[in-house]
Amino acid sequence: MARTVWDSTVGKKTVMAVSGLVMLLYLVAHMIGNLKIFFGTEEFNHYAHWLRTVGEPFMHYEWTLWLIRVVLVVAVVAHAVSAYQLSRRDIKARPSKYVHRKKRASYATRTMRWGGIILALFIVWHILDLTTGTVHHGGFETGKPYQNVVDTFSTWYGNAIYIVAVLAVGLHIRHGFWSAAQTLGAGSRTRDRVLKTTANVLALLLTIGFVAVPVGVMTGVVS
Repeated sequence: MARTVWDSTVGKKTVMAVSGLVMLLYLVAHMIGNLKIFFGTEEFNHYAHWLRTVGEPFMHYEWTLWLIRVVLVVAVVAHAVSAYQLSRRDIKARPSKYVHRKKRASYATRTMRWGGIILALFIVWHILDLTTGTVHHGGFETGKPYQNVVDTFSTWYGNAIYIVAVLAVGLHIRHGFWSAAQTLGAGSRTRDRVLKTTANVLALLLTIGFVAVPVGVMTGVVS
């Protein structure tokens, strides 16, 4: 049954919708956590340490954090694979390009695929920068996330990469949230306006919330 569902277009869209919502929940929580940087070094570093001790003593040190990471990896892979396969299926169904583009297709809709690629590349860079410290500027300091964040956003390329990725996230959510709601059967004539408004508000709040951190470093509010 699972294979039958996965092989169907509806099944792939459902997997894409559910995995997308999982990642959206993570983004909301991640943004709220990021904003703690405006409360100072001690507050932010304490929050980062707390993430590693959630669930203790029942859960061992970092077990909860690793569980979250595994869920996110599964969600990202499921989302990417289903998106790719749906894209290939769409191309095979329509081998010739449209002569005219749909007038009502939004910018976010037309750039969903490129946005997904940008986000995939950003995730890799973000992990190498602030998790492993492999490409980190200024010397990565384990246990000092506040200083690591300040180091990253003290460079022009760190800000550029992050802000471009965040804008891609905003566009992705703006279209993706509404699309997921339709796939999961939440859409209707009476609810479509509310869903679209919710998608726009979520995209705007997340974009502003994430961009606030590099802007805070650039302006000296966070230093």
